[in-house]
Amino acid sequence: MSDVTAGGRADPAGPLPVRGLLEVAVTHPRDVPGCVEGGADRLAVVAPGASYASAPEPALVSAVARSSGLPVRALLRLPPADGAAPYAADAASLDQLADLAREYVALGAEGVVLGFLDADLEVDVWACRELLAAVPGTPWTFHRAIDDTLDPVRSWGRVVDLPGVTSVRSGGSPQGLAQGYEDLLALARRSLEVARLLMPAGGLAAEHVPWFAREGVRQLHLGTQVRPGASYRSYVDAGYVRSWRRLLDGAVDRDQRTDWAAT
Repeated sequence: MSDVTAGGRADPAGPLPVRGLLEVAVTHPRDVPGCVEGGADRLAVVAPGASYASAPEPALVSAVARSSGLPVRALLRLPPADGAAPYAADAASLDQLADLAREYVALGAEGVVLGFLDADLEVDVWACRELLAAVPGTPWTFHRAIDDTLDPVRSWGRVVDLPGVTSVRSGGSPQGLAQGYEDLLALARRSLEVARLLMPAGGLAAEHVPWFAREGVRQLHLGTQVRPGASYRSYVDAGYVRSWRRLLDGAVDRDQRTDWAAT
């Protein structure tokens, strides 16, 4: 298991991306023009729900992949049954999700989004590996299930050891960045491995971005921030995406110039 805090700043599995990566949640084909025109790098396709987003219909994934020309990742998550733990997985649900994963990739998805916890609120490494085996070699994102674990440092160590993971969405707390921002920023500061994979999500605000960039965080996930009224009832607006694009690029550029000046 990787020690994400060893030596203060652990060596990453790969280099930090030079340019920031801006990912936008998409729930309808009409979201695509705003994402493309605004300068998004990747689209995360989901079916919104009252409490939790779930796996989108394959037809939506296909339409978004064909019309956007951007990398697309689709969420692999079934709506939780009444009374069931929201991030639990069993053999039957994994079989169903594996079929969906193969279909998404066949329809043009570049990657997938997933994450499971066991009964002890630990990262369910077995479930993740079982599902990833259905689409070997496919890059993927671990979603905000990590925020519901009891020991975030141990959870990050388990996630970074999983094959093919390129992003981890996190708000640092089940309540999101409103509560978890400081802890999440400190974790990125202590570990280059965390900074390389971290994709802040869950109430991300503009004022957070320069500070995350300063710690080497290069990926952002946006949902309602790029929709008029901050609601999934409205479609993604190109102007809103463009403002975040400029914010991220400016923060990354300033961080890189600061690093260069310090050498």
